[in-house]
This record gives sequence, C-alpha cells and structure tokens, in this order.
Amino acid sequence: MKIHITFIKTLVLSFLTFGLIQPSFGDGNVYGPFPVTVKGYSGSCINSVSYSGQIARHIQHDSLKSLVKSGDLAEMMAYYKGSEKNKAILAPATKGDFKITQENMNDISKGKNLSGKTYSGIINGWPGGMTGPEVLESMMTKAAATGGVDVSVGYDYTQLISKFAMGAVFYNQAVDNYLDEKLDAGIKPNSKPYKDGACYTGKEHVWDEAFGYWGAAAHSLTLTAEQNYNIAKRKDIAAADYNGDGKVDLKSEYVFAHAYYASSFDKSGGTNYLETITTAFLDGRKLITAANGEDLSDMSRAKLVAYADTIATNWEKVIAESVFKYAGETYETLVALESVSDEDLPKLFGKYMKYWGELKGFALALQSGKSNLGETAVSLNRIIGMGPMLMDETQVVGMDDSGNYVMGKNYTWNENKLHMLKVQKKMVDVFGVTAKSHDQLGNMSDLAASLGSSESAEND
Repeated sequence: MKIHITFIKTLVLSFLTFGLIQPSFGDGNVYGPFPVTVKGYSGSCINSVSYSGQIARHIQHDSLKSLVKSGDLAEMMAYYKGSEKNKAILAPATKGDFKITQENMNDISKGKNLSGKTYSGIINGWPGGMTGPEVLESMMTKAAATGGVDVSVGYDYTQLISKFAMGAVFYNQAVDNYLDEKLDAGIKPNSKPYKDGACYTGKEHVWDEAFGYWGAAAHSLTLTAEQNYNIAKRKDIAAADYNGDGKVDLKSEYVFAHAYYASSFDKSGGTNYLETITTAFLDGRKLITAANGEDLSDMSRAKLVAYADTIATNWEKVIAESVFKYAGETYETLVALESVSDEDLPKLFGKYMKYWGELKGFALALQSGKSNLGETAVSLNRIIGMGPMLMDETQVVGMDDSGNYVMGKNYTWNENKLHMLKVQKKMVDVFGVTAKSHDQLGNMSDLAASLGSSESAEND
C-alpha cells in the first residue's frame, strides 16, 4: 500500500514540532532544521535556525511597495519605520489557490522595521545629498503627493523605492554586516548563545540572518529555477508548499527579493546564481553546526569566509544583471518613443518611467554593498543621471534648498541612448554578467559612429 508523500512530510514535520523526533543534521538540500548546539541549553527548542526578523522585513518591503500609489504616506511610513500595531500583511497575499498562512505582521515577528536597517551613507546618485533613509523617506513623501508617479520629472516611485530599498536593506545588511565584520572570531562567537536563553549560537544566528535577507525558500535547492520564480509570482502552490499543509508559510516557503531575481535569470539556463548562493549558505550553516557549539577553528572560519565571498560576489552579480536588463529595456523604449503616436505616448512613456526607475533603483542598490565601487559608481551615476530624459531632452539634475527638483539639459536623446549601452557594457566589464537579458550592445558601435564618437564604448 502506497502512502502519499505529502502525508509523510506532514507527519514528520508534526513530529519535529512536538519533539517526538530530533531534526537530522544538514537534512538534504533544505536550510534546516539544524540541531541545537548551544552548550548547556535546557529549553524546549529543537531547531536552531531562526531568521523570522528578516522575513518580516521582506514583508514590510512588499507591503510598502503595494502602497506607493495609494497616496497614503502614514501607511507607507508605518511599514517602513515599523508600527506598534499588528499591521496586516498587504503583500504577498493569497492569490487563488496560492494560499498564504500568515495574515498579520506579528504572525511573523514583532517590532521590526526597515528604517533602522537602511544603508546610512550618502547617496551620491540621487539629488539632495541625502543618506539612504532620507532618500527613501523623501521618495515616499513625494510619492504620496503624486500618486506614486510623477510624469513631470519621469519618476515611477514604486520602482525607485522598491529596488533601492532591497539593496539598501537586504543586500547591505547581509554582505556588509552579517557576512563581513560579524564573521570575525571575537564577534558573536560560536561558543556562546547569540543572546541569553537563545537556542542558537552567535555564529549560527549571524549566518541565518544573512540567509533570511537573501530571500530564498528553505527548500529552494530542491526546486528548479523556474519553480522558484513561479513561487515569487504566486503561481505554483505545489512547489511552494513543502510541508504539504495546503498553504505557503512566508517564514520558510516563499521566495523574496534578490533570490527571485536570481531565479528570473537562471530559468533561461545560462546562469546558476540562485543555486550557487543558496548552496554556499547551506554549506556554511553545516560547517558552523559541525563545530558543535565550540568556537570555529582558523581553518573552519577561513572556509566560512570563502562561502561568504561566494555569496557576496554572486549576489552583486544578480544586482548587476538587473542593471544590465533594465538599461536594455530603457534603451528599447527610448527607440520606440522616437516614432510613437500621440495616442500611444502615455502608455509607452509609463513603461519608460518604470524601466528607468528599475534601472536607477538597482544601480543605487549596487552601490550599497561592502565594496567601494569608486570610479564605477561615479560613472554609473553620471551616465544614468538623476532622472530619465523627458521628451524635451530635459531631466532632473539636482534639488534646491526647498526640496524641489531642478531640471536641466545635459545631452541629446541619442547620447542618452548611448549611455544606456555604456551601462550594459560596464556591467559586463566590471561585474562579468552573463545572463545579459535585453542585450542591446550590438547597437553600440553604429550609434557611437552616428554621433561622431571615437570613444565608442570605452569612455563615459
């Protein structure tokens, strides 16, 4: 007699929940459960994996994104800065048979916010000389006044806020905090609990938190890239529902943020970002667990740092691939706008604003990692600009003392098109992107020649 596999998975997870069996070490290709290794721990916890705070921030981001066009600044700020109220999860939400388990933020984690985790450096690529949190709050304020889209300057705030926030919070916190200084031997040591009473060690929790910011489902490695992609699109309940309870648990069964973008590139078969990064996270967690509550040896910590480098390098490439893609789509719409009818102009210009907003948001996010991009950042900020070129060839060039955008004209329409291709070439030359979605580099030489430019792709 055959026993349905869903029933078996549900039974095993029920046994784990009630402590009838102990979780196995490094169970297959799933991120957890992992046993408790804290010395002297006497509580009831049997799984040392914990990253619910990071999932809460993913949900705050998704919910904030869903609000940008609402004009409700107070609600946007509630999800960005956190709220004492048990706010509803606005996104991701149930869609047809893709049923979400949790309905409220406190079902995930209490007291979390995005504002306190946002990259705090000056954002040189955005007008106003503001810090990361100030840029996002300024964007939200202006979005509330314009319904999320300001055609007069070409800003699609939904895309700008979302793409920059993903980098300034999730990417920055993971690669420039948890996978950087917090891997030092003297910080959050593996021989002590992360905090008093915790069932996870310092290094276990540091690593788990970084994994949470990555956004993969715990069982992502058991799925294809396309299945992971479809989970993020809320299309494949069978792939998402690992424990077979008929619902999707946002804490472990959903695919968020950059893990989703990795899957979007990987599903074409040319790249393997999602598997590479998630495998490095899993292997690193196995290494930490194998230390059994003792401090990591120099050799083990060196291996852990190598895993972290793999994660950071490939995560950066995922963002660079996104910059490449949206530079290509921006170029394509610039070409289409040259011959658009008056009737079709509003819709096409809306697409143009969307693609440029995604390009700009990802380009700013790329600069929020642990590496100082130096000349690359300066070049990107100059050739992308502070705003998309409007039909009269003007664009945002700054912000006055009252917080109003200043418009100016720096170059021509065709030069702007060439800039988009220079962005693509820079993603290849500097970051080695290989998916190259919406590759338009084949048009670069002819466009440069038409402008009488001998610099072609080399200079900015």
